[in-house]
Amino acid sequence: MEMTSITRYVLVAGEASGDILGANLIAHLKLLQPDAVFEGIGGPLMQAQGFKSVVPMDRLSVMGLIEVLGRLRELLGIRKRLYQSCLNNPPTAFIGIDSPDFNMPLAKKLKHAGIPTVHYVSPSVWAWRQKRIFNIKKSVDLMLALFPFELPIYREHNIPVVCVGHTLADEIPLKNDVYEARALLNLGPVSGPVFGILPGSREGEVSRLTPLFVETIKLIKQQEPNAVFLMPAANEQRRVQIANILQEANVDAVLIDGQSRTVMAASDAILLASGTAALEAMLVKRPMVVSYRVNKFTYAIMSRMLKVPYVSLPNLLANEPLVPELLQDAATPENLAKNLLQTWHSFNADKSIQEKYFNLHKMLSKNAGAQAAQAILSMLESKGK
Repeated sequence: MEMTSITRYVLVAGEASGDILGANLIAHLKLLQPDAVFEGIGGPLMQAQGFKSVVPMDRLSVMGLIEVLGRLRELLGIRKRLYQSCLNNPPTAFIGIDSPDFNMPLAKKLKHAGIPTVHYVSPSVWAWRQKRIFNIKKSVDLMLALFPFELPIYREHNIPVVCVGHTLADEIPLKNDVYEARALLNLGPVSGPVFGILPGSREGEVSRLTPLFVETIKLIKQQEPNAVFLMPAANEQRRVQIANILQEANVDAVLIDGQSRTVMAASDAILLASGTAALEAMLVKRPMVVSYRVNKFTYAIMSRMLKVPYVSLPNLLANEPLVPELLQDAATPENLAKNLLQTWHSFNADKSIQEKYFNLHKMLSKNAGAQAAQAILSMLESKGK
């Protein structure tokens, strides 16, 4: 009897944002290949699509050069086991989803072993550490980029690349009603502005940013006594962590389990950690202030390497300062409070910013999962797989 080969994809996602992209990709690959099998490392959304995660995704969720060093042995061990597993039972393709410092070295070794490799979400090679492009060329057979401004550097180096847009732009409607969102959160009538306060989803960033954001809340309360502050917690651990900081500072905020997008839609303005959340806030069409702090040594290295004038996705996409970015030493409670209040007022007065948000949303809405799945199959077909 002739053996039939099983279509099997190994995917690795290390962040909640990667879990969203991975789940969407798996759903569309299943439409094209109903019998395909998916395994590797992923979160609850990917697992809901039938994905088998061999390691909890949060073991890869670590940010910053210093922070990584403390977990290096564990991370190297996980990567070594994945590599050996792929060699023992070669998948149809390896798909790394973001987390380039973990995924790229693995992809490089797998590509050298003859396994087709895909990377979903371009590393910020256009922004810093630009020489990484040479290593990327040795590591991937296909780059799936989210944004149009990422394509030129790959084409310049003859690396196969497809811009698939962003699944969040497909999911989030062009218009989001603030009152509907507040009803979903059971807020009831409010007499003052509502501010979404999002200090991130990782333990490290929450510990760095929440005390800063809590001091910002105190200053805003002085000017807006009736203001309401909504703080979504990514999971139970983050909820306990944030609640303890609020209690210690004697500050009132409405803690909400998950539902960060609903919190954004329910807000008049948002203070958030730099990252995918800034893109989500833009797609929800709410004014925002972006902030971030990392270890001082990490920041000193990264800031010297940075080749672009912005760090937040709304500003990078627009190529102009649509939203305030207050990073590291500039991220003081006084600066954050002042900018958040100014941004809230100016956003409602200046319709041109809202129009730019709409245009960027339309540009990114390309049915990302379907585009990515088709690009992967086309690559595999070109390789005779």
